[in-house]
Amino acid sequence: MARLRYPHAHRLDLTEEISGHLVHDPYRWLETLDSGETHDWVAAQDALFTGYAAELPGRDTLAARMTELMRAGTVGPPVWRGGRQFFLRRQPGQDHAVLFTAGQDPGAPERVLIDPMQINPDGTTTLDAWQPDKEGELLAYQLSEGGSEESILRVMDVATGEIVDGPIDRCRYSVIAWLPGTRADRGPYGKAFYYVRRLPPEAVPDGEQQYHRRVYLHRVGTPASEDVTVFGDGMDKTNYYRASVSRDGRDLVVSARQGTAPRTDVWLADLTATDEAGPGFAVVQQGVDATTHLFTGRDGRLYVFTDAGAPRGRIAIADRADPGAAERWHDLIGERQDAILTDYTILDGPELTTPLLLAAWRLHSISEITVHDLATGTQTGTVPLPGLGSIGGITERPEGGHEAWFSYADNTTPPFIQHYDGRTGEVRVWADSPGSVQVPRVHTEQVTYESKDGTLVRMLIVSPDDVRSPRPAILYGYGGFGVSMTPAFSASILAWVEAGGVYATASLRGGGEEGEEWHRAGMREHKQRVFEDFQAAAGYLVAEGWTTPDQLAIYGGSNGGLLVGAAVTQWPEQYAAAICSAPLLDMVRYERFGLGQTWNDEFGTAADPTELEWLLGYSPYHHVQEGTAYPAVLFTVFESDSRVDTMHARKMCAALQHATASAARFPAQDAPAPGGPPGAASRPILLRRELSVGHGPRAVSRSVSVAADILAFAAFHTGLGVG
Repeated sequence: MARLRYPHAHRLDLTEEISGHLVHDPYRWLETLDSGETHDWVAAQDALFTGYAAELPGRDTLAARMTELMRAGTVGPPVWRGGRQFFLRRQPGQDHAVLFTAGQDPGAPERVLIDPMQINPDGTTTLDAWQPDKEGELLAYQLSEGGSEESILRVMDVATGEIVDGPIDRCRYSVIAWLPGTRADRGPYGKAFYYVRRLPPEAVPDGEQQYHRRVYLHRVGTPASEDVTVFGDGMDKTNYYRASVSRDGRDLVVSARQGTAPRTDVWLADLTATDEAGPGFAVVQQGVDATTHLFTGRDGRLYVFTDAGAPRGRIAIADRADPGAAERWHDLIGERQDAILTDYTILDGPELTTPLLLAAWRLHSISEITVHDLATGTQTGTVPLPGLGSIGGITERPEGGHEAWFSYADNTTPPFIQHYDGRTGEVRVWADSPGSVQVPRVHTEQVTYESKDGTLVRMLIVSPDDVRSPRPAILYGYGGFGVSMTPAFSASILAWVEAGGVYATASLRGGGEEGEEWHRAGMREHKQRVFEDFQAAAGYLVAEGWTTPDQLAIYGGSNGGLLVGAAVTQWPEQYAAAICSAPLLDMVRYERFGLGQTWNDEFGTAADPTELEWLLGYSPYHHVQEGTAYPAVLFTVFESDSRVDTMHARKMCAALQHATASAARFPAQDAPAPGGPPGAASRPILLRRELSVGHGPRAVSRSVSVAADILAFAAFHTGLGVG
């Protein structure tokens, strides 16, 4: 039986002393993608994977089933402006969601505003963001190409579809905060908006082109070169900014977050008092270790959404005369000990006898909505939901009204939009999923298990039925940046379970499932806890009879790719396969690439000797050991990824291919016994590389393609037979 021949990767005799630590880096040459030797190595890896994948059984079957399930389509909640609604919808068979507008009356004709496939039929253009102005006359929208997420901003006349402004570049992750003003208004704020843009490349040091953002004021129809800098000069280069303008145009709120740090600084400006020097900002929160958002209600009150003194979130009212006096913030919706506050909206139209506040909560990853008296915060009811799932995107009419809209989805329910009537408390379907699909019957349960240090962690398990018998399984995790794993409709999960597998998602520390304390319990010096939570999840699945080590695959992407890399290097014998997507793996040099410098509050920095010890304690690339029988590993990378550099996967792939004790073979030549997993001798290390896509959204067909390769790889190496 012929073995796979891994492409040769020479090892450098490169060792650096960093803060007293000897750090080996034999594959540093693979950091440079455009060098000739790296190009040759990558091309050989491409050929290796292509040949291997062609022999994977069940790949086409899985792709066809996921394509069918994706025909459910998607639909987003309506955004209301000036008698118009704006919404996204992806019809069955479409590669991207399309942005529509329609009138407010039921049955009003719809009109396409932006269809990415019409702009670029090859599917590599994505609609990154959009925001209509307060009157519904103009639409600011941002497009990027090839997965770069380098958004280009333009402005469209909604009535005619004509592009009236732009393109404006360097707008990645920009919010758009429109000032009020109709076409007839020629006052100082007519047809203008605040937005965030990076400084031009020539104005910043080499290597810092992804940083140095500023908040600008832009007047529609004028060159961007004339935009006025409003905020950000002299502040940290990694700051991300958000801006919002109250409906009446009086208040401008700007917030700043240093990289992805879990804290914000917030300022408030009275635009009615603006002079030639620009708005004067009053501090609402600065230097406080908390995340806070400020919103001006239609009633003129300042609503504070914060985790200051309340890690699970609360809503308070600030004193307009002194909004920064946090000791005088009056709680309207207090912290709950059993749930996380995630969102809220206000209904205060004249149709209501009592203005209402709807609060969205997450109770151990499951959503709920409560109804409150706006004046007092007293809970008066709940909004019934269809099941144990996730809600998102609560919207209301800008003028108040009595209606709210929100999306709902769960593991077996494609996203659809519900409508809530504050007068009656009734909930009805506003917009169903565009396509009808036959969803397989599955069993879902949430379990609690104990981690290494005794902490209780929750996990959602989806299986073909409620019988606990050992089956091929995928364990998925993320565990970082306060991101929560919540129930969602997933074609890949359903296709895997329908084929007979188990799919488990663990709510690890580092995530946001249990609030900010849960997040901080898995960041910085506590990162190892995340990996131990994940390993304990695997142990639970085995101990409770869901699977066995020879039938278990682990999967994670981005920060979850770091999780998988750590699990593979710390407990290689516990898994049959691992899928490591767009991963962080060299934690000594991660800050030098992509957006790495924005993440050092989450992980720590190698520039600090103490924090370097944290990083070296688990950095997967630095823990690869020769002669170890590692599980089968598939790295998936996307060459337009501007967040996580693909060098991480290249270096780790080379290290594992050198170190592995496996005798990897093509699957057609070393198939598993019926109903059983392949032996250790058939566990390869492979790199799947994709062009013209990045870290974020992509065309549906491209998503299906990579998911089919991942599931087929996992199926073969865990013994899941796919017809």
